[in-house]
Amino acid sequence: MPHSLNDRVLTFAGIFQAAELVRRTATQGRKIDNDIETCISSLFKTDVESVEEIYQHSSHLRLGLSTLIAQIDRDSGRRDNEITRYVITLLHLEKKLSQRQDLLDSIADGIKNASAQVTYFSLTHESVIASLADLYQNTISTLSPKIIVSGEPGLLQDPDNANLIRALLLCGIRSAMAWRQCGGSRWALLFKRQAILSEAKNILDKLPCIDTRV
Repeated sequence: MPHSLNDRVLTFAGIFQAAELVRRTATQGRKIDNDIETCISSLFKTDVESVEEIYQHSSHLRLGLSTLIAQIDRDSGRRDNEITRYVITLLHLEKKLSQRQDLLDSIADGIKNASAQVTYFSLTHESVIASLADLYQNTISTLSPKIIVSGEPGLLQDPDNANLIRALLLCGIRSAMAWRQCGGSRWALLFKRQAILSEAKNILDKLPCIDTRV
């Protein structure tokens, strides 16, 4: 996989998209949309030749790019500490996961099983989401630190919401893995923040406008 700045920013945006969707689900409840489908779909893109293939197209990362920009741009005034915490913890957990071949093998097997379910149901069917949630709980959740999701207690206790949150966290791990494979590192975040920010803005500015009028 090429180690370009563009690729690193896209995979980084994938992490932020998953984190923002976790926040939304925890505070607003389960709502399946294109952004969630992009994240879930990325879990099954394991044999790709480019980063764009993971997310189908960079336009599907509009939410992730805008969230990334809001979080790392000191002048944005739109930072969310919860999203920052989710992203940092996902990066930390992925690094630990990379050293556990047993868990990596379990995740690969789990994704293969979930892929078979997608054939019979659909990408975001509740049975598929539940399987991905169980996979997260049996693998990533065994590592520390655990991700503590903040939100509305009633929503967090709902099984469908909880399953979607865990599945999205698994999606965040998948993007974190791609980010590292593309050369992403904590040092890059520390010393190349401005370059990452500029590239994210450049990618977002070039995305086609979407007319949401009805």
